[in-house]
Amino acid sequence: MLDATLELIESGGYFGAGLNQVVAASGAPRGSLYYHFPDGKDQLVSESVTRAGQDIAAMITRLEAFDTADLLIQLLDLLGDRLEQSEWRKGCPVATVALELAASNDAVQKVCSAAYTSWEAALHDRLISDGHPDAEDLATTVLALIEGGLLLARTHRSRQPLTRVSRMIKTLL
Repeated sequence: MLDATLELIESGGYFGAGLNQVVAASGAPRGSLYYHFPDGKDQLVSESVTRAGQDIAAMITRLEAFDTADLLIQLLDLLGDRLEQSEWRKGCPVATVALELAASNDAVQKVCSAAYTSWEAALHDRLISDGHPDAEDLATTVLALIEGGLLLARTHRSRQPLTRVSRMIKTLL
């Protein structure tokens, strides 16, 4: 159910992932939904976003790279592959939900914030290990570049924005 929910929210956002759609996409019995997620859709979406956030943070910490710039270029390539293979439907697993609900749903906003915080922390640690004294600012800047690049790539249905972001990351780092 979590995987099905993530698929649905990545391509259609929070409002594109109705409980009936989750049940249909997951193949799980409807009763399982309420048994495992007694707090309903917000719990289901929150747990899916948390899981996706952990996956990206793990990717940042596990990718083997010469330096942070190389790591980020690899990450952009992987995210670009994923985006293109999904026919431009899957950008960031957190962004769509964050944009839709950050101002109106405190519980989901906190989960989205936690995901982004974990990514910034993973980037910060890599930047520190490379000797960047301004690692905190760079982590935020690089994450903003990646998120913006994914949004533009999805919008334009082109990897060109990700290629440009990769070039700028090389320049910054």
